[in-house]
Amino acid sequence: MSLDMQEWREETTAIVNELLADGSNPDLEYEIEHHFACQDFDLLEKAAVDLFKAGFEVTDAEEMELDDGATIFCFDATTECKLDIETIVADIAKMLPILEKYGVDYDGWGTYFQE
Repeated sequence: MSLDMQEWREETTAIVNELLADGSNPDLEYEIEHHFACQDFDLLEKAAVDLFKAGFEVTDAEEMELDDGATIFCFDATTECKLDIETIVADIAKMLPILEKYGVDYDGWGTYFQE
C-alpha cells in the first residue's frame, strides 16, 4: 500500500482523464468504489468500522484465495460524486490514516463508465 498522496493523485488523474476521454458523462454522479484488503479479518473489520464512522458506505467483507494459496479478506468503501479529481483525492487522504492504523492495504479505486 502506497501512502504517497502524489502517486494516488497521479493515478486518480489518469483514471478520470481516461474515463472522460472515452466519453463518460462528466455531469453525472458516479459510485466510486475504494478497494481494501488484509490477511487479518479482525483488523480489516476494525478499518471498515472506522471508515463507516468517517462517513463512507462499506460492503461486507469477502474471503479470497490468492494464486499462492494464501487467504485474504477484502471489502469496498463507496462514495458518490462527480468525476472530480480533488474530491476523490480528498477521500483517499481521509482513508489512508485509518488503513495505516490497522495495516490494511488500499488497492485503489474504480467506477463504471456512464454515458
